[in-house]
Amino acid sequence: MILQSAAKRRSRYQLTNKSPLPDAQIVALVQESVKQAPSSFNSQSTRVLVLFDKKHLQFWELVKEELKKIVPSASFAPTEEKINSFAAAYGTLLFFEDWQTVEGLQHKFPAYRENFPLWAYQANAMAEYLIWTAFAEHGLGASLQHYNPLVDAAVAEAFAVPSSWKLIAQMPFGVSVGEDGAKEFLPIEERVKTVK
Repeated sequence: MILQSAAKRRSRYQLTNKSPLPDAQIVALVQESVKQAPSSFNSQSTRVLVLFDKKHLQFWELVKEELKKIVPSASFAPTEEKINSFAAAYGTLLFFEDWQTVEGLQHKFPAYRENFPLWAYQANAMAEYLIWTAFAEHGLGASLQHYNPLVDAAVAEAFAVPSSWKLIAQMPFGVSVGEDGAKEFLPIEERVKTVK
């Protein structure tokens, strides 16, 4: 059941470079999730790069290099430790939106022009969540990171990303270690109201 799978999804920060799934099955999960995720006007504007092995490590190395430009060297150690923890994972997903698609919809439906960027982010978030939940169901931990726009230019150059793709988020994934802490929830009555 989908809600049971959703309950397994958590932000996992202690990840190993192990996977219970072969690479081809991980790619298939990502593909099917992106295919099934809804998007406004069926735009299908979400794009994902799946990074394994050297490319996964290369991404986190370039994140580190970009952060060195803005974080003082005297206080860089905690930042480096955090980035190294993401690099210790099995792989990384890079989430993008194809802005050419978004702009095409803005021109085609000018009455909704202002909404299409927001709707694109919503579509991307749904794909992220679906993949994250599918990973959890198959024993892969993950977290969602946002080092964009700091790394956008370096990512585009390193991975030959089309110029119309806008980087949205990054998801390191692998087998998680350690125990989950208790997850705290606000009273649901404060978040969901019934109107009759």
